[in-house]
Amino acid sequence: MRICVLLMLFLGEAQSHTASRPNFVLLMADDLGIGDPGCYGNKTLRTPHIDRLAEGGVKLTHHLAASPLCTPSRAAFMTGRYPVRSGMASQSIMGVFIFSASSGGLPTSEITFAKLLKNQGYSTALIGKWHLGTNCHNKTDFCHHPLSHGFDYFHGIPVTNLRDCKPGEGSVFTRAIRALVFIPLQIIAITLLTLVVLKCLGLVRVPPGVFVCLLCLATMILGLLVCFLHYFRPLNCFLMRNHEITQQPISYDNLMQRLTADAAQFIRRNAETPFLLVLSYLHVHTALFSSKDFAGKSKHGAYGDAVEEMDWSVGQMLNVLDELKLANNTLVYFTSDQGAHVEEVNTKGEVHGGSNGIYKGGKANNWEGGIRIPGILRWPGVIEAGLEIDEPTSNMDIFPTVAKLAGSPLPEDRIIDGRDLMPLLQGKTQLSDHEFLFHYCNFYLNAVRWRPRNSTSVWKAFFFTPKFSPEGANGCFSTHVCFCHGQFVNQHRPPLLFDISRDPRERNPLSPTTEPRFHEIVDIMQEAADRHAQTLQEVPNQLSLGNVLWKPWLQMCCSSSGLSCQCDREKQARGVSRYVHVRGRD
Repeated sequence: MRICVLLMLFLGEAQSHTASRPNFVLLMADDLGIGDPGCYGNKTLRTPHIDRLAEGGVKLTHHLAASPLCTPSRAAFMTGRYPVRSGMASQSIMGVFIFSASSGGLPTSEITFAKLLKNQGYSTALIGKWHLGTNCHNKTDFCHHPLSHGFDYFHGIPVTNLRDCKPGEGSVFTRAIRALVFIPLQIIAITLLTLVVLKCLGLVRVPPGVFVCLLCLATMILGLLVCFLHYFRPLNCFLMRNHEITQQPISYDNLMQRLTADAAQFIRRNAETPFLLVLSYLHVHTALFSSKDFAGKSKHGAYGDAVEEMDWSVGQMLNVLDELKLANNTLVYFTSDQGAHVEEVNTKGEVHGGSNGIYKGGKANNWEGGIRIPGILRWPGVIEAGLEIDEPTSNMDIFPTVAKLAGSPLPEDRIIDGRDLMPLLQGKTQLSDHEFLFHYCNFYLNAVRWRPRNSTSVWKAFFFTPKFSPEGANGCFSTHVCFCHGQFVNQHRPPLLFDISRDPRERNPLSPTTEPRFHEIVDIMQEAADRHAQTLQEVPNQLSLGNVLWKPWLQMCCSSSGLSCQCDREKQARGVSRYVHVRGRD
């Protein structure tokens, strides 16, 4: 009898320990709007697997990105901290990393949830997009690489997916090329023509060397442009597996299937041990792509095809968890890094951005459309299925949530801005643990959100807002993204105040006339912003001009033959494995 009792106690303790240390599958889309999934109201895009995930778990309807741009948002997600604390918030126009040979990135001093879980015995992998830097001082130090931040395995792209990576899709550098190449060439041409006319008229004497210098300058500018256009793709658009480049330049053929298959294989390899998988999708950032099973099948062109292929991948992750009987011990989280990129229109005039639903704005600004993102969490038997929660939450909250469930203490030497979601998800509390949330546009504090404890209101105060262009548009179409300071914004003194609970579309700013407590509310939010500012410490700016520019000594290349940088070491089986084969869009 004693042996039976002891055995039952042991099994009960083991079961409790297992339940408290779930596996984690964290799925992050790129530039997916909250209005795109069916479970958030879309009636024309088919997302049955994302919808199935929501039906089996909790859907957050007031889930927010800590930044409306990829690099800072992902830094906040990984660390549970506002990106300004780690230096991952730009003070200039360039708010993300564009070049693989940049020296900036997530500092080694930062602690990711992957690092915490690895210390707790978890197997960890990141598959897909990283976008948080690669090297610091040379092309093999990998100081910012995922493997230096707690991941055992990495397979994906170190920077981001761009139009320039896919031939025929245009360039994100069009505006810069116009300013740095075409305008200078026009000035040189006008100068040459003027000097020729003046010389022919005998009005001035022009030494031949002047003409030679101007022609050499024009030739140099054109040469640099040709080199940039020719070499950008192979030098910046490549796949890595751990520290090795496996495909340069990247091929989009069955790319989603390949990454999905690898993610499934990681789960299978670690089915008997606790694991963390971050599947960071390249979809639906441009350049848009999809396999032949999805191309041309949606009602929304190339964008819809990509969304529906990503949804298929989500379904594959859920299926493998079911197959291995891991679903009941796995917390699955689905989100996007920020809102849809509403200004994304290709050279043919096709809209390549998604839907932010009823919300104003989009990627790169802090109107609700830029930061209101899908947030779905499922853990059968632990989180009740079919719930909707409308309390303000943040993608920073995943850090403390995952750490606590894995049995890891939070770092005590730094401020963690995220909050454990489990009490809210399990109904132990009805209010968000965030009384205040701070919205940054790059380095600059843009807005404050206040969820009072004794009210149903959610106040949002803007210190500045972007100047949409053309006037009356829902974005900054003339610059492709909105910028965060100077002539690109309108300052607001006093702040522009909204009650998001009553005006989620942010159409009707409040005033002392329409809101009797206007000044009281604004003062409380300003005081909160001042207290928050006092917690910030000066740190190196990882997105400074010196850190984001291309450095030839940091350039990675899979071949030694000059700058050709061409290889394909990816094992592209023509018949993708039985597991990932699309059967009737299951």
